[in-house]
Amino acid sequence: MSQIVLDNVRKKFGAVDVLHDVSLTIERGEFTVFVGPSGCGKSTLLRSIAGLEEISSGDLFIGGKRMNDTEPSQRGVAMVFQSYALYPHMTVAENMSFGLRMAHRPKAEIDEKVQRAAAILQLETLLDRKPAALSGGQRQRVAIGRAIVRNPDVFLFDEPLSNLDAELRVQTRVEIAKLHQSLGNTIIYVTHDQTEAMTLAQKIVVLRAGRVEQVGPPMELYEDPDNAFVAGFIGSPRMNFLKAKVDADGRSLHFGDIEATAPRLKSALRPGDILQLGIRPEHLDEADGIELPAMVEVVEKLGGTAFVHGKLATGETIVAEKRDVTARVGDALMLRFDMEKARLFTLGGARIR
Repeated sequence: MSQIVLDNVRKKFGAVDVLHDVSLTIERGEFTVFVGPSGCGKSTLLRSIAGLEEISSGDLFIGGKRMNDTEPSQRGVAMVFQSYALYPHMTVAENMSFGLRMAHRPKAEIDEKVQRAAAILQLETLLDRKPAALSGGQRQRVAIGRAIVRNPDVFLFDEPLSNLDAELRVQTRVEIAKLHQSLGNTIIYVTHDQTEAMTLAQKIVVLRAGRVEQVGPPMELYEDPDNAFVAGFIGSPRMNFLKAKVDADGRSLHFGDIEATAPRLKSALRPGDILQLGIRPEHLDEADGIELPAMVEVVEKLGGTAFVHGKLATGETIVAEKRDVTARVGDALMLRFDMEKARLFTLGGARIR
C-alpha cells in the first residue's frame, strides 16, 4: 500500500488558488523532495499533508486512511521547520523529549528514545546544553531529533537547511541522507535548492505556480525533462537554451549561421518553426561535433573544472563546463557538442520528443 496519496488536492486562500488539483503518490519508505521556485506552493503542499493547512477540495490519504479532517497530531507525521523552533529555556534533552512528556509517556521510554535519537545525530555530549550554546547545525539536529523520538511514519522537512552556512548545509544534508538510510521512514522534503533535491531524493516533484510539472527519479528529470521549465530548473548551472529554426526539409536546424541535423525524434518537425534547443553545460566540452564560436565574458574556476560564460554571434549567452580551461575574458572559444545530447522544446516550453 502507498504511504501517501493526494487526489486532486486544491488549496485556496480567499479567491486565490495556491494548489491546483495536485495528484501524487508517495510510496512507503521513499525519500521524496518537493522542489520549485519561491511561491510555487511546495511548503503549502507540505503543510496540507501535515494538517497545518486545510485542504479546500480533493482527498489526502496516509496509510490508506483519509486524513482531510484528522488533527495533525493524529496523522502519524512529524515536521521539521525552517526555523529550529527550540525552547530557549530547555536543554537539548528537554527539547527533544517535550512531545513525549506532553503525551505522558513513561520516563524510561522517553529516556531510551532520546538517547537513541542523540546517538543517531551525534548529540550525546550536548544533551545538557541549552540552544544558545549550540551552533546552527547542532540546533537543526536537535529539531530533527525532536521529530525522531516521536517515531513517525512520515517525516516532513520544510527547507531545514536554509538558515545554515554553506559548509553546514553540506554536512547536515549528508546527515539527513544517513538518517533515511538508518531509519527507513518515509520522508517528504521541501527545498528551492535543486542541488539538495538531486543529492537527497529518490523521487523529485517539480512544482510551478501550484501545479506539478514532472515527477520522477532525479536523473530521469535531468536527462529526460518534460518541458523547458524542468530542464532549466534541474541542473546547476541551468541548461542552455538557443533559438533554432527548422529548415525546409524538416530535418535540419539553423541557429545563427550554423546548420545541423536535428537529433532523432519520434515526431516530425514542421518546416519554418522556431524552437528552443537545450544543451547542458557539460555537453559543450566535446572533442568534436557541432561547433559554436563564443566570446568569453566570465570564467568561474572551481578547481578541476571551470564554468565559462560566453556570448554567441547571435547575442545569446551560453555557459560551458570545461576542464583544464586556459581561456581568459575576451578570448574567442570554440565550443562543441553532440546534437544527440541536445533536447528540443517549443517556444512555449513543451518538450519535442
